[in-house]
Amino acid sequence: MNAKKTERIYTPINSFKHLVELFSGRGDKVAFKYPVGKTYETLSYGQFSKEVFSVAAGLEAAGLAGKRVAVIGETSHQWVATHLATVASGGVIIPMDKELAIAEIEGFLAGVDAEAIVYSASFNDKFKGAMENHPSLRVFIPMNPAEGTESEKILPFAKLLEMGEAKLAEGYTLPDRNNKDLAIMLFTSGTTGTSKCVMLCENNIVSTANAACASVNFFPDDITLSVLPLHHTYEMTIMVASLIYGITVGINDSLRNLMRNLAEIKPTALVLVPLFVNTMYKRIWDTAKKKGKDKLLRRMIPVSNGMRKIGIDMRAKIFSSVIGAFGGRLCKIICGGAPLNPEMVKNFDAFGVQICEGYGITECSPLISVSPYFAQRRGSVGPAVPCCQARIGDGMMGEKGFMEGEIQVKGENVMLGYYNNEEANQNAFTEDGWYRTGDVGYMDDDGYIYITGRLKSVIVLENGKNVFPEEIEEYLEGIEEIAECVVVGRKGEDGETVNLTAVVYPNKDLFAEGTSMEEIYNTIYDKILALNKKVASFKKIKALELRDTEFEKTTSRKIKRHLVH
Repeated sequence: MNAKKTERIYTPINSFKHLVELFSGRGDKVAFKYPVGKTYETLSYGQFSKEVFSVAAGLEAAGLAGKRVAVIGETSHQWVATHLATVASGGVIIPMDKELAIAEIEGFLAGVDAEAIVYSASFNDKFKGAMENHPSLRVFIPMNPAEGTESEKILPFAKLLEMGEAKLAEGYTLPDRNNKDLAIMLFTSGTTGTSKCVMLCENNIVSTANAACASVNFFPDDITLSVLPLHHTYEMTIMVASLIYGITVGINDSLRNLMRNLAEIKPTALVLVPLFVNTMYKRIWDTAKKKGKDKLLRRMIPVSNGMRKIGIDMRAKIFSSVIGAFGGRLCKIICGGAPLNPEMVKNFDAFGVQICEGYGITECSPLISVSPYFAQRRGSVGPAVPCCQARIGDGMMGEKGFMEGEIQVKGENVMLGYYNNEEANQNAFTEDGWYRTGDVGYMDDDGYIYITGRLKSVIVLENGKNVFPEEIEEYLEGIEEIAECVVVGRKGEDGETVNLTAVVYPNKDLFAEGTSMEEIYNTIYDKILALNKKVASFKKIKALELRDTEFEKTTSRKIKRHLVH
């Protein structure tokens, strides 16, 4: 069921400078709540405003204003302040993936001529080599430097703030800059095995953040928990949108502590990728099963749904223990980054949590569309958000009676291009200037987008039929004994036939200790055979392969499909 349409309460911004100026008017309202050891601390919007201004002025004092500055490490208010201040002071921010090998990080930064890097304590010992011989990095800014570490190239974050405060006392103000100029350089996650550097301008992020505020059912009194890594545009754009709203943002310091942080922060809203949603759903049922309440829970869902049909909503009371596991106040989730099984929207709605699926890509900063909270359609990622247009490129008539082809985008969210990669730039755009997403789908008569697969992952059968594995994986995710899965095409013994094969990492928590792999295989395969009866003949799974370990993933928790052989 859809929520009622509500008035959006926010001030659209035109620049990061404008955003930072908004902060100072919010005084003591909490901007961030974050764990420090076993306790939690807060930072007000007034304090955060001062921090961003000080970092910007400090960059000016250090001769780094207008330069290319990288930032790396765990999510923190210092990370966000560095990002906003670098851009607001006229520079270019380069958010880096903390999971990359140090040699890869150094190589990427040399390739874009980064002059400085701000980093968390986990990198204190990792840049010693770069300090001696990196071709472009000349200033190293540790957020929390190790004791006894001194170098003329090291400028501690606290010292940067000090220099900034002195500069502010002299009258420093944030400059005006052209928000169409290069402001952000991002390396794509490389799920296809290659990484490109995406160039975004300030207006790209500003327009998508404003569009997110206009499109999602968030309010200034909401509390979120930042779970995804900030170097991804998805999380950073949502962070900017949250700060536009004036929301309190909780910070999750690690996946190990997620449940503890949920209990402490008690978020009303989350922004996630499907893997987290699926994991949360499996946790609900695993916990119910362990307590012997899974059958009761299954019985109460249709009872609750029946009551809602006559206008009585008792979900908060009936399913309080379910929502209690996630802090007790969770009522909405924005989900993007990969395809979500439409059943999950229905499943969470039964417990009182509305999921709105969004769609985007780094090159579109990243938001393209989001399912309207007040007018959702099953299986759709919604119509294009206000800052852009979407269309379907040349294709063929699909099963639903709509033209199916590549999703293409034009608007304020579309990148400036790839850095030093003319060939990729030419391939990325159509002759009439629309960005080619590489995703395949269709649009209904009202402009709602439905994604059916990715051009690069399509499996071509011997009869010429195209199968998008993501679509079949959605079905398989409904089997609770499957923790993760990837569908691939395997050549048959004749070398011609292509068999659709499910490569599965089983949910071993649902099997008694000591259960043989053969029994696990048979249990899952029987359920796959039952599912096969519900899909077209050419989409049936013909074989099953089990694996002992989780699939390798990017830091945004997408499975690296190209590594599944």
